[in-house]
This record gives sequence, structure tokens and C-alpha cells, in this order.
Amino acid sequence: MKSSLNELYRLTEDQVKLAGKILSEAFYDDPISVYLIPDVSERKAKLKYVYEYVIRYDILYGEVYATSPNLEGIAGWLHSENAYKTVKRQIKSGGPKVISKLGMEFYKKSKHVQEFTDLIHKKNAPFKHWCLDQLGVDPKLQGKGHAGVLLKAMFTRLDQEALPIYVETHKEKNVAIYQHYGFKILEDTMIPNTDIRKWAMLKEPSV
Repeated sequence: MKSSLNELYRLTEDQVKLAGKILSEAFYDDPISVYLIPDVSERKAKLKYVYEYVIRYDILYGEVYATSPNLEGIAGWLHSENAYKTVKRQIKSGGPKVISKLGMEFYKKSKHVQEFTDLIHKKNAPFKHWCLDQLGVDPKLQGKGHAGVLLKAMFTRLDQEALPIYVETHKEKNVAIYQHYGFKILEDTMIPNTDIRKWAMLKEPSV
């Protein structure tokens, strides 16, 4: 079992397109994905552009790891100092391309979600920490332990740094999974003007 980040595969910008495709498949039915792109055929064709942007941001301003060069599972991590997407960072990460592909209605919805997400994040974690920005596994390979490998490797490092980990999820089944790994619920709320439930969770370092 891989137990350190040195044993994982760290992504670079060369892997953005493949990572975006895999994550778009992993998060195809996520409540946020459905809200942002409700049309099924459009979501299937264009969600990859959203995750190319997301993973490029994590590569540029954080750290992204996979279980192997095949990218069976992918985890994107951001230090709290880089967790909030400024306009400059969004542009550098390819935000304008996403808007050009998906239009202004998508932009308005994503802005609404991001502003509320930032509000909840700042309220619940106003201290130095790491943020688990993305954790996705190729749907064909789920249930084989890839997510656990990615999490445990970072846990080892952050225990040494004595820093907590913050994460948000929009699926109730994920709450129990994160609790299994030591995360505790900080807030259980709803994104305004949507039917999307949001859980904010934190894992304290082991001492």
C-alpha cells in the first residue's frame, strides 16, 4: 500500500485534458454538475471543460496526485492561501474558455455556487489548513481503494505539518466515507436558491 506522496504520481499541465475527462465522468451525476449543466447531452459533451479548468487551477496553485500515470484516481489539494480563486488566477487557469464553451447562464450559476462556497469555507476554516479540492476515481475503477490511497498519503504528510484538512461534499453518501477517514461535520446547509445540500467537514491532524 502506498503511504507517502513520493509513491504517487504528481500531475503536470500535460495531463490536464485526460484528468479533466476522467473527473467529468466521475462527477457526471454530482448535484453541482447537474445544476450547472442540466441538459444531459450537453453535460456529457462539455463537463470536461469545467474539470480541465478545475484541475489546471489545482496544478498551478496547489498539488495534484494520481495513483499512477494512468490516473485511476485523482486528488487535487490547495493550501488555504491559494484556495480562493481570484480573477487573475481564474484567467490563468482557463476560466474564459469554460465560459465561451458553456455560456453566460453557466457563468451566473457557477459564480453563485462559488461565492457561497467561499463564504462557507471562510466561516468554517478561518485558519491555516489544506483543502481537498477534488477527489475523483474513474467510474470503471471505483471500489478498488484508489481514493483511500490518495487520502492516506496526504494524511501522512499533513500530520507531520500539523495542519488540518478541509473538504466540502454535496452527496450524503460521501459524508460517511469522509467520517470513516476522520473528518467531522462543521456545517450542514443548503446552497441558496437551489436544492443542493452542502456539508463542510474538517479532519484534525493526528498528534
